[in-house]
Amino acid sequence: MSYYKLLKNNKKYTLIRHRWLVILLALITAIAIIISNQINLKNQATPISQVIVSFPIEPTTFNPALIVESAYTLNYTYEGLVKENGRGEIEPSLAESWQTSPDKKQIIYTLRKGLKWSDGKPLTAEDVVFTYNEIYTNPAIPTYAKDFFIIGKNRTFPTVRKLDDLRVEFRLPEPFAPFIRATKLEILPAHIFRESVKIKDQEGRPKFMSTWGIDTPPKNIIVNGPYTIESYTPSQRIIFRKNPYYWRKDAQGNSQPYIERVIGEIIPSQDTSLIQFRSGGLDYVSVNTNYFSLLKHEEGKGKFTIYNGGLFIGSTAITFNLNKGSRNGQPLVDPIKSRWFNTVEFRQAIAYVINRQQILNNIYKGLGQLQNSPIAVQSKYYLPVQAGLKVYEYNLQKAKELLLKAGFKYNNQGQLLDEQGNLVRFSLMTNANNNILQAMGVLIKQNLSDVGITVDFNPVATSIFINKLTQTFDWECQVLEVAVGQEPNDWANVWLPETGWHFFNQKSQAGQTPITGRQVADWEQKIGDLYIQAASEVDEAKRKAIYAETQQITQEYLPFIYLVNPLSMVAVRNRIQGIQHSALIGTFWNSYDLKLTED
Repeated sequence: MSYYKLLKNNKKYTLIRHRWLVILLALITAIAIIISNQINLKNQATPISQVIVSFPIEPTTFNPALIVESAYTLNYTYEGLVKENGRGEIEPSLAESWQTSPDKKQIIYTLRKGLKWSDGKPLTAEDVVFTYNEIYTNPAIPTYAKDFFIIGKNRTFPTVRKLDDLRVEFRLPEPFAPFIRATKLEILPAHIFRESVKIKDQEGRPKFMSTWGIDTPPKNIIVNGPYTIESYTPSQRIIFRKNPYYWRKDAQGNSQPYIERVIGEIIPSQDTSLIQFRSGGLDYVSVNTNYFSLLKHEEGKGKFTIYNGGLFIGSTAITFNLNKGSRNGQPLVDPIKSRWFNTVEFRQAIAYVINRQQILNNIYKGLGQLQNSPIAVQSKYYLPVQAGLKVYEYNLQKAKELLLKAGFKYNNQGQLLDEQGNLVRFSLMTNANNNILQAMGVLIKQNLSDVGITVDFNPVATSIFINKLTQTFDWECQVLEVAVGQEPNDWANVWLPETGWHFFNQKSQAGQTPITGRQVADWEQKIGDLYIQAASEVDEAKRKAIYAETQQITQEYLPFIYLVNPLSMVAVRNRIQGIQHSALIGTFWNSYDLKLTED
């Protein structure tokens, strides 16, 4: 046997052995979790009704106003004045009703009688006023909720005041069409947080910023949702227990939720979640397209059902870091690469190079569709391609023409160089725990090599991925999952240049090291201005026209290069009754209504 063949066979053996080791480790992890759950059950004097789900990421805080990456906990623990149902419609929640004045600038909410926090204390209008006035609109607290309530060109907040224990008045500076929907945000307990908002730490920040960290005893975390946090074991699980003071009751007067306990296993790996679900250790798993055929074949035997909620409210996308700023004297992005990224022809060329149909066919197995807009296809504000939306079909020739037009050139080896002769090479980062995104990154790297661009593909741990996106901002290019909303204003904080999720050109937020030299492009500001204008427009036809213009601009300048929007599919054990999986809001949005039957 030649040295080449021996080397090739050894590599193949090593690769096979590595794959089997990964599978074996995932299997061992799944078995360990199952055994742990069985031990926990045996240690209980009386078995209780429970379901076991998986969470993809470790929480960093249990403070509902500060949660970003682990927002899945809020589904079980908190409610707002209103709630969004599986069809995307707004329903009463803590507020049983509301009235809007003819000029659309006054809204009065009436709370349900007898509302209580999980510690038995009354939940009243005082909690609502405190939440909005002292937390959500507090400039010293960098909560994501703030972005939903800055209204009009003057960027002012509504005034909020208590009328009596059950009624709260919101006065708006001008009409704000998405206001009712925005009040689905969580209400927080004033009797717990009031002092922490007033007291400052050594750095001058409200003590609130460090309140309810992951080391907080669960009994001290007070909620208003269907479940309390019973326990938290880092890197293992969060256990939720039925909230005895939750307000919902069914038509027969029975208290809800019906299921006593929800166990959330923290499982970053999608493959491990799949193994555990197939072994019976999980009652629920998200079905990505790699798993669909396998799970569909096992559906009957495994006593579970695959639910298809339609196209996901989200998309995969490529985004470049367009921030020209610096921190502590160091540029966030290498100035040479920053010039490339901020050249619109460069971004357009990248869009033409990426073979999105190949991604849809090979990675998603055709279970989805190409995405061309930051607004979901389910939305009445979505601008169809046939209505004039620009689309970037795979076209290498057009990509090369755009690059040459922008001053790039090729050397004798077919490598792309900029005007100064610098080799065009950059890092593409993604979440290492998402095997779909990893596969997509590999294809994108191959696609870009076809026009002479060298890509260093760099999958990183979820925590690092999120930290770079939201805290350090020191990244070049990312392939990621992004939200595309049914109500565009739900994601206005992505498009307003001063807000907290403007990922492609992020401004430092309260408590972060300042960024100097950041610049906002004219087109970027125009999108933000249009979102402000659309939110204040109560005429639906005019709102549609404004959002149509925003979509035309985003597709022209490509802050995000949208790729594929997959189907939203989950597998759930048949013993869980009442599942109404929704692509709009998820699987357990109605956790209070779910019941268990015998297998």
